[in-house]
Amino acid sequence: MPVYVQHEVLGKVNDVFNAEALWQTPGLALFARRPLLRDLLERCPREQRGRAATRCFTHVTLMLPQDAVDDDRHLTRGARVRDLAQSLAALHQKDFGDLLGGDEVRYHVVGADAVGPGEVKVKFGHAVYLPAPGEQVQYTVTASRDSAIWQPVCAIYPNQRLTLVGQDEAGATFAVPGWPFGQDAGLLLVNDGPDAALEVQVRPKDTLDCRFDPSNGYYVLRGKGADGQRLLLKIGRASGARPAAPARAPTIDTPGVPPARPPAVWKPRATPAQADLTAMPLAVRQAPAAIQPETDATCAPVARHRVTLAALALPRLSRYRDTGAQALEVGLNAQLLPSAPGKDSVIRFAVDDADELHAITPAGRQRIAAPSSFAPLDNASIRLLAAPPQLADRYCALLVLPQGPSQQAAPGSRLHFGRGAPALAALRVLDTPQFLRQSDGSAAGSADRLGLSRSAFSWEASAEGLRVARLAPTQALFHLDEQLRPVAQIEEATPERPYLIPPGHHLVAGHYVLRFDA
Repeated sequence: MPVYVQHEVLGKVNDVFNAEALWQTPGLALFARRPLLRDLLERCPREQRGRAATRCFTHVTLMLPQDAVDDDRHLTRGARVRDLAQSLAALHQKDFGDLLGGDEVRYHVVGADAVGPGEVKVKFGHAVYLPAPGEQVQYTVTASRDSAIWQPVCAIYPNQRLTLVGQDEAGATFAVPGWPFGQDAGLLLVNDGPDAALEVQVRPKDTLDCRFDPSNGYYVLRGKGADGQRLLLKIGRASGARPAAPARAPTIDTPGVPPARPPAVWKPRATPAQADLTAMPLAVRQAPAAIQPETDATCAPVARHRVTLAALALPRLSRYRDTGAQALEVGLNAQLLPSAPGKDSVIRFAVDDADELHAITPAGRQRIAAPSSFAPLDNASIRLLAAPPQLADRYCALLVLPQGPSQQAAPGSRLHFGRGAPALAALRVLDTPQFLRQSDGSAAGSADRLGLSRSAFSWEASAEGLRVARLAPTQALFHLDEQLRPVAQIEEATPERPYLIPPGHHLVAGHYVLRFDA
């Protein structure tokens, strides 16, 4: 594999700001010479024909001791750093003028804590690029371990053709936060201009498994070892950058481009009969029934009705400032079921009293916006939808649950739903103090006190749907369709003239988005 980034250390430098001392050793004592910047550029040409160099590298980054750079900034406002970059560029043009190939010579001098006194680190190569003044960013690259907390990796400019990202900046152009694959593996980003899509290649080949997830818009990297470490890489076009021509979908026949990862296929939801058998296992295996002779009787299926918690409506806490509610935080456990936020949560979602949304994982905390999606676990997707306009004054977002809890709904009886009602109480997952935090630090009450009445509505399951009657005059009820799109706000609904929620549709009351399955 070619060396994309040359990383060298110049030691025993008396004055790290002396361009001539860094460029070339004076005199003709060849055997006493130590390699300096000119020698390194001469030994590592950009292009060569046989043993003769035809082009040299023109973009060079120098890392000086951080203390020296700080002292220069304090004493001379960075004048010595600027003079060093300009002097080295002039020496570069003077000695390699015939090898520039029309490229502009650029030097960048920075400070680094890892550089010791009297040392200078030098970085140049095929994957080292210094942007021109005023050059606009074309792509931004971010990385995540859980799809919730995204950390910046680098920016890519229109004329920056090669970028190598990996574990650290010693062997790559940029280090990726949380890179779990070691120094021997890297990812090469090839930019062939604004009219071409960015190409992603694993280097060395076959050290990583790289697949593009089109449903989420990021690359999924996996190690080849038994641990199966995972990293997500998102490449986004910067605002104002010219869009690239439509790229053909990556296939196995496309050289260097990882094949697209097929969309996740969800298992079909278990039928009500199967769910009942799983939820109510028999303690003792029964003996098989005796085989009865076949008769002419016809078997008719028994109707099964269930109410499922399909999503959580995250409230706008700014509406409840007088209650002292400071933050509402919901955790999802390894089964992606709602749980009290804690160490067992693979991801948490929080809304504060300024109505700002945050995702929280072991990697940190980051502000998010709706709509968005998250994949903290393999083959799982969590959607955060923007609240429909009819609900936007009450809710920040709808947190869709991949596998929400459900309860059987027996037909023929009218029951109540609310803080003081036992019916469907198992679906009121936020009815504990752990989810709500008060501004004064006092013990918070149930989160259900925000927006859900003690007796919110009554309901009755039927083959036609869920018959709903509004009980509390202050309780807001909303009807959403199968796709969680608004249908109507339920204003007038009495036990004598109930409102009908068809099967598959949703009812929003308080924090809960309930789906009726018949």
